[in-house]
Amino acid sequence: MLYRKDSMQRAFAIACVLLLHTTLGRAQDPVPPVLPETQIQGVLPRNRPALGLDRGATAIRGVRDSWSDPRQTSILDREALRRRQPLDMVQAVEREVGVLVQRTGAGQASPFLRGLTGPQTLLLVDGIRLNNGIFRLGPNQYFNTIDPGQVDHIEVIRGPQSVLWGSDAIGGALNVLTRRADQVLGGELDAIQGTWNQRLRSADLSSYTRMSFESPAGLGGVWGGASYLNVNDLDRGGGLGRQPFTNYSQYAGDIRYDLPLGDTQALTFALVHLEQMNVPRSDKFPGERRLFDPQQRNLAYMRWQGAIDEGLFDAFVATLSYQRTKEAALKRKPPTSLVEDRSEFDVDTVGASLVFARELGAWGTVRVGGESYHDDVDATKSRYDLSGGGSSPLTPQFPDDSYYSRLGTFVEWELPIMERVTWTGGLRYSHIEAGGTVAMFDPTAPGFPGSPAIDTAISPSFQDWTGSAGLVVELNQGLSLTGTLSEGFRAPLLDELTSVSDNVNEGVDLPSTGLTPEHAVSRDVGLRWDNERFAGRASYYWMTIDGMITREFVGSDPIEGVDFFQRRNVGRAEVDGVEVSASWAFDDEWTGYGNFWSTHGRNITDDEPVSRIPPSQGVVGIRWKEPGGNDWLDLFAWMARRQDRLSERDVRDSRIPPGGTPGYGTVTVRYGWQMTPKQSVVLGVENLFDQPYRVHGSGVDGPGISGTLGYELRH
Repeated sequence: MLYRKDSMQRAFAIACVLLLHTTLGRAQDPVPPVLPETQIQGVLPRNRPALGLDRGATAIRGVRDSWSDPRQTSILDREALRRRQPLDMVQAVEREVGVLVQRTGAGQASPFLRGLTGPQTLLLVDGIRLNNGIFRLGPNQYFNTIDPGQVDHIEVIRGPQSVLWGSDAIGGALNVLTRRADQVLGGELDAIQGTWNQRLRSADLSSYTRMSFESPAGLGGVWGGASYLNVNDLDRGGGLGRQPFTNYSQYAGDIRYDLPLGDTQALTFALVHLEQMNVPRSDKFPGERRLFDPQQRNLAYMRWQGAIDEGLFDAFVATLSYQRTKEAALKRKPPTSLVEDRSEFDVDTVGASLVFARELGAWGTVRVGGESYHDDVDATKSRYDLSGGGSSPLTPQFPDDSYYSRLGTFVEWELPIMERVTWTGGLRYSHIEAGGTVAMFDPTAPGFPGSPAIDTAISPSFQDWTGSAGLVVELNQGLSLTGTLSEGFRAPLLDELTSVSDNVNEGVDLPSTGLTPEHAVSRDVGLRWDNERFAGRASYYWMTIDGMITREFVGSDPIEGVDFFQRRNVGRAEVDGVEVSASWAFDDEWTGYGNFWSTHGRNITDDEPVSRIPPSQGVVGIRWKEPGGNDWLDLFAWMARRQDRLSERDVRDSRIPPGGTPGYGTVTVRYGWQMTPKQSVVLGVENLFDQPYRVHGSGVDGPGISGTLGYELRH
């Protein structure tokens, strides 16, 4: 049923517009400068950066900046995140060139890089894998288990990254770098400092509150905080009304201690907890009620890094980590059913990594290292009678006591081969093992799907060598040409090998134990320019994926009407595209900017498009910054073409409208006001013309016209 927008929401949006108008041009007191936009996330003294290995937490894994890196990278720094005032990780990275973020439901986020998502895109937090062995094929929710208030900056690396990071990084890698006690470690703070952040959005009456602190502790510094997020049902654009099943809540806490050890080494200790409650599968409404409650992520790690005075290497980074992912789900179909299925799984991941670097003078820099991750999975599933009580066991999504292990080692050499030409090459060996007792179903057996499953023990292993090479040619001081040839590798996960899962949009997945790894080869060429007023990047890539894993229909339940699927290796798929971003400083106050990217994917074996390829899209905007001050104004439009190049699987997907996802265009305005040296406000109006839209493949629509408010108080 459609209904008018809440008067509270409309009034809030109008108030933000009026406040934008009345506060523009106000003068204010000068404030201390912010930290550098691409702040190094280490604690070593600034005069001895240890060959860049104090960036050991980064996805770049080296001292190169984005200008001298042959790969296509970008960094969303703290200032960019302050302008966006994100309530979740979707709002933190959406509209970045080459990045689409899909939401199956509110509270969930699955980034696409170069048309690929889920286990084909690697997610990292401080260089530690967020991906594990249970990641579903296709979109999943786990990127939104990161608290945006904990983030310092985000690295986006597009294209295969398997040499540095092993399996999964075919589309690219997203690495989230967390905050640390910068003022303490820089000698600028000798007492505790607290920060209160409050963010509001009227479209879903959401409220995000975070209290953070920074404090000296012994010879080091502590940074930490806690946050709470509450989200209500979303009011959509174009008079569509509120979308049911888009409300949830979340709380999080984190603490990090950085301790310098003399002049050349440092220790880092960090603890993180995040828990989401009653997170709905928005796309399942109204046919069924499905919730994730709770959705948890815990992370603890210790990192030792620094310079080495004597020996074969000059610097090192060593990391030990423990991560726990807990997911509990309940399903009622239909929502009024008195029978409820409840499932739960825990994934405990222990990780270790060690990286060394050696400066070779005119022969450049060599980095060698390796890492190991081991996942232990516990899983249960039962059917509960809500009227009479009692329960009966069901086949869990994953085999109880199953495991997934990764081991890899790599070498990378950065070599200046001519005065303006730098070559970077690398090689990795990866070894992966999985194990468990799988409930095997035979789709060809008489009576399927009513025929019983046969418990079968499996222990597959996968090995692979991957390589990469890249060139940066400096044509002149502000113009460079880049090129890369890189390989990607992805071994089948427990989700594909062992899962019996109805947590997919199409039906039920069955185990597929005979799968082989995916292999990708990508070629990139790019141009970069940077002069006094005009800066930008443009690149073109084409990637071939052999053995790409996809779902295949194997049968239906004639009584329940449920479709069953297994995974298979497609012979070959191709993905290519362009990525462009640029900015033009008209003068000291006004800057125009924009980006455009387009991806095209073809399943050569099945002669159809690759599933879920994002539509062509881009951003164009203009930004004003107060001369000598800290106020700013940002106005931009986000535009996406219609996506009607659909695979057979896309046509079956209820999250994609019949005929494809319509194109759209939205306009957003934001104003940043430094009220006092310790208080700042960011006001905004999203989707100014109240356009209806949906990001391709999502189960949640875009917000209608919406007022936003971000407030920060430092004390």
